[in-house]
This record gives sequence, C-alpha cells and structure tokens, in this order.
Amino acid sequence: MSSQNASADTVLHNANVLTLDGRRRVASSVAVRDGRISRVSSDDPLATSVGRGVALIDCHGATLVPGFIDAHCHVLAYASSLLAVDCGPLAVSAISDIKNAVRHRASITPHGQWVRATGYDELELRERRHPTRWDLDEAAPFHPVRLSHGSGHAVVLNSLALERVGISASTAEPPGGVIERDVGTGQPSGVLLEMDGYLDGRIPPMSKGDLFRGVGLANSHLLSRGVTSVQDATASNSIDRWELFASIKSAGLFDARLTMMAGATHLSEFADRGMGFGHGDLELNLGPAKIMLTATAGALHPDVTELRALVGEAQEAGFPVAIHAVEAESVKAAAEAIAYARARGGRGVELRHRVEHCSECPPDAVDALVAAKALVVTQPGFVYHRGRRYLTGVTPERQPWLYPLKSLHEAGLCVASGSDAPATEPNPMLDVWASAARRTRGGALLNASQNTSVEQALGAHTIAGAFAASQEADKGSIEVGKLADFVLLDRDPLRVTLDEVRDIRVLKTLVGGRVVWEV
Repeated sequence: MSSQNASADTVLHNANVLTLDGRRRVASSVAVRDGRISRVSSDDPLATSVGRGVALIDCHGATLVPGFIDAHCHVLAYASSLLAVDCGPLAVSAISDIKNAVRHRASITPHGQWVRATGYDELELRERRHPTRWDLDEAAPFHPVRLSHGSGHAVVLNSLALERVGISASTAEPPGGVIERDVGTGQPSGVLLEMDGYLDGRIPPMSKGDLFRGVGLANSHLLSRGVTSVQDATASNSIDRWELFASIKSAGLFDARLTMMAGATHLSEFADRGMGFGHGDLELNLGPAKIMLTATAGALHPDVTELRALVGEAQEAGFPVAIHAVEAESVKAAAEAIAYARARGGRGVELRHRVEHCSECPPDAVDALVAAKALVVTQPGFVYHRGRRYLTGVTPERQPWLYPLKSLHEAGLCVASGSDAPATEPNPMLDVWASAARRTRGGALLNASQNTSVEQALGAHTIAGAFAASQEADKGSIEVGKLADFVLLDRDPLRVTLDEVRDIRVLKTLVGGRVVWEV
C-alpha cells in the first residue's frame, strides 16, 4: 500500500493493522489528524517525514483493530450492577450464599435503605429454584431488598420491598408481567417476571453520586475490553435519561461514544424538543426506537395490532425500531410487524429496523427476518454465559434454534453483537470466541454447527455494529476519514488457534486518536 501525504497529530506504527474493511489490506501504520484517520499505510513512518510535533506510538508488532462496538447494552443498569451485591454464578452457588451476601451488605447499610443485589441464576444454584421474599427476609428484615436475575428479566423483592412498591395478594399482574404466588396462600412469593416497567418509579433510583461512581467503574471496564462505542437499548429511555447521559458525558465520566435508543412510548417527548433519529453528535446521539415484545405471560405483549402501530408510528417519525424479541413467536411477530410497516410505505420505509436478541430463531423466523429486511443484533456471549441454562432448561426440540448465528449469516442478514450488560460482562474477545467455538462456561458444546468464523465475529463487533446504528461512515473499520477509534491487541485473532482467541488481551484503547486506557 502506498503512503498518502496527509498531515497528522499522531502516528501509530510498527503495528499489524487489521482494517476489517472487507478488503484484507496489509498495513503497518495509521496516521490520525483531528481525531480521524488521515492515512493507512504499509510504510515505516520513521523512514519518512512525519512532521514536527507529531506523536509516535510504537505498537511493537501488536495487532491494531477498529474499536469494538457494543450494539446492545444498558449503561446505567450496568453501572448500578457494579455497586450491587454480586450474586452471579462465580460468586454464589446456593441460596444460603445469597443470604449471607445480602446479610453482610445490610449490616453496613442504615435500616430502611434499599439493598440491591444482582446476577443470580436459579439453574446455577444448588437448590435450582428462585430465592423468595422469605429467603431475603431472613437476611435483611429491616431493609427493602431488590435481587435482580442475571438475565435482567426477573427480580425478587423481600417483604418490605413488596410493601414499598405496593404489591400484595390482591395486586393484579400488569400487562406482560407475572407475579409468582405461593400455591397455598396466593401471597406473592417475591419473584416478579418482566416487571421492570411496573417497578420504574416505585423503587427509588440510586443517588446521583453513587450512580456517577458506578458509571466511572463501567467506563473503566468497557475501555479495558476495547469497547469504544455503545448503544444503550433501554426501553424506558426518555428526555430525562438523555439529559442524564448528557451530564455524564459533559462531566467526562464516560469515554465511549454513546448512542441512546429512544423508548418507543417516549417519541412524542423527543419530537416536542425537535429531536429525531441521529440527533446529537459523535459523543452522544439518539438511536432507534426501542420496543419491548415479550411472550412471558403466555401471550404477546404488546399484541400484534399494538406492535404494528408502534412500529408504524416510529417509522413515520423517521425512527428505525429495535424490537426486543427472545422467543421464536416474538421474533416472527417482530419481523412481520416490520414487514407490515414497510409495505404500508410512508416516511422512513427504508430505515434499518432491527430485531434484538433473536435467541430462539428457527428457519421460519430466519425467513421472516429476511423478508422484513431486518437487521439482527444478538448476544453470542450468551452461548458461554448462559449455555448451561439452555442445555438444562430448554427442551431438546428447541435447542437447535438457539442463537443460530451461521444460519443468520448465511441468510444474508446483517448480524451485529452486543453484550446486553449487565446480563453479561461486556467482553468482545470472549464473545468472538464464543461465536466461533460455541462452548459454554463448563466446556460443553451448544449447537456447534451454528458457529461463525472469527472474522465474522469480529465484524459483528465492529462494522456490523456501526451499520446497525447507521454510523458506518464514521466507524467500524480502519479507513481514511473514519474516526480514530482503535484497540491494540496482544495477538492477531486471525492467526492464533481458536482456543487462544478468548485469552487475547487489550493493550491500549484509543478514542479519537487519544489513548483512554492502557495496560
């Protein structure tokens, strides 16, 4: 590759550059000017003039890739989880462990204040059941306790917490939600499914100081894993959330570029402010309209008519949609609603509508996604983190359609990857390995025939993530004119064995050509 004469502020040299632009170019140096890539070259900058005052970063032969994009996560929930009691599978193995951990946190928390715990998975516990209000009462009788499931779709409240949020034996389930009850008495057991919308506003938020502290921790972790852009997929995102993110960014607490999806039920708020899809700048911008579609209570919520209306309203407002769909029936309903909106025409008919998760995706659901011209944003890391749960808790006839990544790629769909943090730890290289290896945390195979190549998995965390947010002109590959967001890896993921991929370390993370994290 011939060198281009372009001015630079910074030159990264002596690198193994993976441009991931689809052309498999060979390069060893990248020049940065005003936060963007001004040159990609195979020339040695030390043998040519780089200009006075240019900073040289010697990569010592390490591999430079585009900054990773987490195309689906929940930034504030992740920040909160980092301050909560850790009840994940690596921290606890039984309900008694959960009680001990909650008891300890309660002992250093003033009576009456909330204790938050997170990450439990009932199938990873010795008892193989959800904890109940009565379990948590034993650990913290004088504190309201919220224990969140690792999936983010269930929560357990103790008795004081149930009282605080107004749930009793006479409380009816909200649409789409489930209040589990004791069979003998009808009393709520404390286990609530798909009830985040109901609990919003009933459980007080963390203090701003604590939240900002958690955001700082989240920022450090994301950067240490090479994540330079995130797409926050929280369905309750409103104008207030936008303003909170703006304050976080202006305070310099969060270095990764942030796309905030708009809650589909809040679009009128954004319209009143004159804010449409893409509003903002490179640091913080408004993304697709997020819609939650669930089948937890035995029926689709929202139903088909309501779902079509939500998609149509978003499309007319110029917003692509991002529809949460886990079960096969939800995936098909989401795809059909997108196809229906496209067929009706109107403004924004060619928008890049997305279906999030697609966890259970049989061939007819894949066909529906293709017909709808939908993009898929999924979580290959769940194969590793939740694999044991799938192998033991999902019926054998449904298991072949869990995260069928190869089928999605072969169907010609754009497939981007996200962590769904805090449902899992954001770790792109582990996700890349899981996508290609299809192994669970315990080492078992899950649908090995649905593996991807390592290169496809890298693309899902880079250029596909950018495309899913209509940002491929600015990020996702190492090309002249794009943002200088990079990750320096200690090994080349395309040249090592598959087993080595999961252990690849991030050496440096750069945003806009600026080193924001390094070993």
